[in-house]
Amino acid sequence: MTDANVLADLPGLVAFARGGLVPDGFAWLDVEGRPDPTRPVELWITCRTTHVAALATLLGLTDATDLVDHGLAALTSALHDGVHGGWWAAVPTTAPGDDTRAGTDKEAYGHAFVVLAAASATALDRPGARALLDEALAVVDHRFWVEADGMPIDRWDETFTVQDPYRGVNATMHLVEALLAAHDVTGEALWLDRAHRMTAQVVQGFGRAAAYRLPEHYDSDWRARPDLNRDRPADLFRPYGVTIGHLFEWARLAVQVGRAVGPEALADLLPDARALHDRAATDGWAADGAPGFVYTTDFDGVPVVRERLHWVVAEALGSATVLAQETGDQRYADDHATWTAWAEAAVVDRVHGSWWHELDPAGVPAFSMWPGKPDVYHAFQALLLPLLPPCSSFVGGALARGSLADGGGQGR
Repeated sequence: MTDANVLADLPGLVAFARGGLVPDGFAWLDVEGRPDPTRPVELWITCRTTHVAALATLLGLTDATDLVDHGLAALTSALHDGVHGGWWAAVPTTAPGDDTRAGTDKEAYGHAFVVLAAASATALDRPGARALLDEALAVVDHRFWVEADGMPIDRWDETFTVQDPYRGVNATMHLVEALLAAHDVTGEALWLDRAHRMTAQVVQGFGRAAAYRLPEHYDSDWRARPDLNRDRPADLFRPYGVTIGHLFEWARLAVQVGRAVGPEALADLLPDARALHDRAATDGWAADGAPGFVYTTDFDGVPVVRERLHWVVAEALGSATVLAQETGDQRYADDHATWTAWAEAAVVDRVHGSWWHELDPAGVPAFSMWPGKPDVYHAFQALLLPLLPPCSSFVGGALARGSLADGGGQGR
């Protein structure tokens, strides 16, 4: 994929995301980019859309300032719990005090995205963004971070009273991404230190011990629960087995953490990043004889859920990008070319816009797991990363790169 094509696609993704603008934030989108009225306004989608809009504006690709400001408004009103603090997982669907209230849990996953959105909006100097970032970091620090573990709590109830004993590396992974962005924007070393600690624990601790077939699920003492959801293997956020896309995502983040900490840390983490990438590529690509990445495998590398999800190939492209940059090894460039060609042919929707979020094992668009095309975050970042200088976060790379629209210089 040439830079010219990428630059054409990036504003198109932002235009597709614009269709999700609703009063309380950003909606789950259908295949044509319209709000899905059957679903609530979710925290993670609102945050990810705000983040993408901020990056696009920072880089001069399109003026999406109104989307950034709309997201900030939602994060300080409809999605924000002014009584107990933090942010609901979705705009509550029933009245306060009702025991059946939906969407009111407080999740590390969603709070990580609040940090990410606020950091990107802060880089854009939007009103209220830095105050939101400071509040989000304080909530993460006081409610989700466990210093003795060097890892986060996954979920609380609405009042921050009842703690879910589940722990998982999905929320941990996105907290690493968010804290890297926060560090790039604030310069505060604490956030980088925590990102480094989490990455080392997951990649070099859990990952190495499992030959890089990384377990996703743990109990409150961070003991692996490898059989969790064996009876529900296609769960969107807690699937059984090894999640191929997360191996790629951790590979990218390990490189980005190493870059931020310094050459010694990068040299320490790079072999693990390569091992994660290689494990994901070997176990995941065309694992059942057809092109594309399977969603999950068991712990012997046998495919479990064979649907091809768009975010998996997006993260594979990100991992290949950073490893090609750091190692100069041609095979990562070759991986990127092979997977880009497949994504362009099978995943990019040239009719309605954005990327198909799910294909069946035969490569046909499907909706058993991901109805519609909820958001553009993974696709946008996959296309953007090769255009940025080597960076520790997307917002840091955007600030260093300057405008892409005119081939502009460094910084802002």
